[in-house]
Amino acid sequence: MIKLLGCILLVSTLTFAAENENVTLTAGLINPGFHEKPDWFRHSFLDLREDVEEAADSGKRIVLFFHQDGCPYCAKLLKENWSLRPLVEKTQENFEVIAINIWGDQEVTDLQGTETTEKRFSESLKVMYTPTLVFLDEAGRQALRINGYYPPHKFEAALDYVAGHLERKQPYRDYLAGVQPQAVSGKLHREVGFLPLPLDLRAKASVRNKPLLVLMEQKACSACDELHGKIMRKPAVRKTLDAFDIALVDVWSGETLITPGGVQRTVSEWTKELGIQYVPSMLFFDPTGKEVFRAEAFLKTFHTHAAMDYVSTGAYLSQPNFQRYVQSRAAEMEAQGITVDLME
Repeated sequence: MIKLLGCILLVSTLTFAAENENVTLTAGLINPGFHEKPDWFRHSFLDLREDVEEAADSGKRIVLFFHQDGCPYCAKLLKENWSLRPLVEKTQENFEVIAINIWGDQEVTDLQGTETTEKRFSESLKVMYTPTLVFLDEAGRQALRINGYYPPHKFEAALDYVAGHLERKQPYRDYLAGVQPQAVSGKLHREVGFLPLPLDLRAKASVRNKPLLVLMEQKACSACDELHGKIMRKPAVRKTLDAFDIALVDVWSGETLITPGGVQRTVSEWTKELGIQYVPSMLFFDPTGKEVFRAEAFLKTFHTHAAMDYVSTGAYLSQPNFQRYVQSRAAEMEAQGITVDLME
């Protein structure tokens, strides 16, 4: 009865609690940044142990869809990927999708039975990007995690991987390499000024004591082509890149390198230790060799540049939440009369 009463009250008045303010929306009015979720998403009371068990009983797995209002990549996932019939049917057949607002205050009972909120639960999983998709197996263990947006062909591969329980057989990046369907340049984009081979990534190897940017890439990678052919050609981005020592790592190389921590490893050993599953990934290390941030998502120019600025300016030291930094950065640019296009 309490839950039913709550639903009735929600029909008449919706109250969204933001971190610094409360915004009340009466029936018929919609948050300008709100993205409507498909009606086939699971209607959950957010007891995740119960959700996992019920999904398993029906031969399905749970997908936790972490989102936020005003997120263009969330909209892209909902409007593009989940508007394609094959992807919708494949998702519905194999999964139950639960939406979790990373700033939300709805009560959540997590997989350990602890009562928390959407916001605190997101923080506990270190959700830094939206959308983030966490695929859970029948025991509530993570089968795959996707940080950021995947285009349809790569997203379908992720669905196939988890639906087929293939995490028990091979790492996702190995599987993805075998099903890469998109035509690409087929070459690594090693540029003038990048650290030379063999790679020595120790801090003392940096003459100018710069932070280190490690680009994890592969030859068959359309997103890598876009990163080098378009995004890194932008004058503002190139200026920010001057603040870094830059190393390009072929994740499939058998070469040996020295890690920022001073350990000699083969590339494959190091990438496995780091948990790299998506290319391109950008890993940022401070001048002492400590990893301070990574971007392992499909990012356009604005977010790629923001990630670089986040580290090069030292903003990560005072603002631990990257999304908050992005919002502040966009607001400052708009105040200066600069048009911000999040999808450019």
